[in-house]
Parts: sequence; C-alpha cells; structure tokens
Amino acid sequence: MPSKSKTEWSENTLDPLRTKRPERKESFANSSGVEVEPLYAPEDVDPGAYAERVGYPGEFPYTRGVQPTMYRGRVWTMRQYAGFASAEESNTRYKFLLDSGQSGLSVAFDLPTQTGYDSDHPLAAGEVGRAGVPISSLADMEVLFEGIPMDKVTTSMTINSTASILLALYIAVARKQGVEMGGIGGTIQNDILKEYIARGTYIYPPAPSMRLVTDSFRFCAANVPKWNTISISGYHMREAGANAVQELAFTFSNAIAYVQAAVDAGLDVDSFGPRLSFFFVAQNDLFEEVA
Repeated sequence: MPSKSKTEWSENTLDPLRTKRPERKESFANSSGVEVEPLYAPEDVDPGAYAERVGYPGEFPYTRGVQPTMYRGRVWTMRQYAGFASAEESNTRYKFLLDSGQSGLSVAFDLPTQTGYDSDHPLAAGEVGRAGVPISSLADMEVLFEGIPMDKVTTSMTINSTASILLALYIAVARKQGVEMGGIGGTIQNDILKEYIARGTYIYPPAPSMRLVTDSFRFCAANVPKWNTISISGYHMREAGANAVQELAFTFSNAIAYVQAAVDAGLDVDSFGPRLSFFFVAQNDLFEEVA
C-alpha cells in the first residue's frame, strides 16, 4: 500500500506546532457531555486564574495533593482487594500479598457478612464466601488475621451496614495480639448513604443508620485515633450510571450530610474531619476524572 505524501499528512493530522486550530468537522464529547477540543494550547489557560485555582501541592485549595512533595514524602499504600471463601484461605492470601511487597490489606466480605447474617442463616444460603470472606464471629476474625502483625499493617475493610461490628471484632483481635486501640490503623467504608443510592446492602432505616456512622466517629476520635472512620464513595454511583460530575455531586452531598449529622450529634468537626476519606472511580476519560 503506497505511503501518504507529506502534503496529505499535513492536511489531515494535528501538528502541535500550529498556531491555528484545525477546523472541527464533527462533535466529540466525553461521557458527561462535555465538548472536547481536538487540541489545547497555552492560550487556553488564564495564567492568573491558574495560580489562584490550582495552586501548589500541600497548600489550599489542595488541587495538586495534600503532601508538598506528593508521593515522595509519603509513599502510597498498596493494597489488593481480596477475600476468599473462608477465613483460612483469605489469611493465606493476605500473608502471600504481604510477603510479595504489599504494604496494607483490603478485606472483601461476602454479602451475608455485609448485611448482618451468619453463614448458617437460611437467607445466606448460596451467598456464603462468594463475594468475599464470610465472618460470623470473633473466632472467624481471629483466623483471618492469625500471624499478621496488626500494629504494623493497616487494613481497609469494605463494610457499611455492619461496619461498627467488624471494627469491634478487629479491635478485639488486635487486643488478643497485645495491640491496643491506639496502635491500629486502617479504614472502614461505613458509607451507608451510598448503599441507599446505589448498592443496596443497607439493613436499618436511614436515621438509625446515620446514628451508627456518627457513633463510630465519636468512638474512634476518642479511642482509635489512627483509624479512618469513613470512606465516602462515589465509585458505586458511577458504576450505577452516574457521569463524572454526578458522581462528585452525590459523593460530596453525602459528605456534607455526614458532617452535619456529626455536628448535630455534638461532635467537634476537628475531632473527626481529618479522618474522612474518599473513594472515586477512574474510567476512560482520565483528564476529566483528574479535573
């Protein structure tokens, strides 16, 4: 097949050195309906607005990260989300991951555990150990973390309705290892509002569910200072059909509701605010996600 001439290429491709934009022949938009130009140049950015709106890492408005030196000053924690059909199998997997260089754990629980059913409950039949590890008792939790130093490893637990129960079991296992509450670190998802919106693993009505969330804030602020008490999640709304803008809108609306509920319960926002964490999706439109 003959190659294209230089003339043909210059007429049909984007030359980044051009000072004039190529004429758009058709419309392109991302999943949020935002029109995307075929080429962007320095003149698309107002230098004054850039300094004001973007700033520097470690400084307000934190659009470039909360650490001044980014990940160089605080290395990212690497976790693989995992939970197998039994506590024994999951424990073996966690030890393998830690031995392979993983720096934290991320526990996937099965649906009966997520919705408060023991593995031998009739309604749990067919779901035990399918979407994660089944935990029905303190004994199960002890097996799950057997031989894992809970004062050296941080653990993220993807659990919502029963988050306070799983955290209590985690604390009990740590104490059996000789590690007090102040020495453990990690995260419970504990984001019940997104369960009503997108996932469906809620148990109680919204008001008592929110009480469990704010009680967790209160308890951890006083007793488990290294624990992130909630991971406010946009991921699930996006997977359920929201676009990138809607994902942020739902997530920050939920965040405002949690903060307000905690303040209404008499908590000082500075006692729990630093332990609010967020979880967003990253799909195909990378630059939109970053923005």
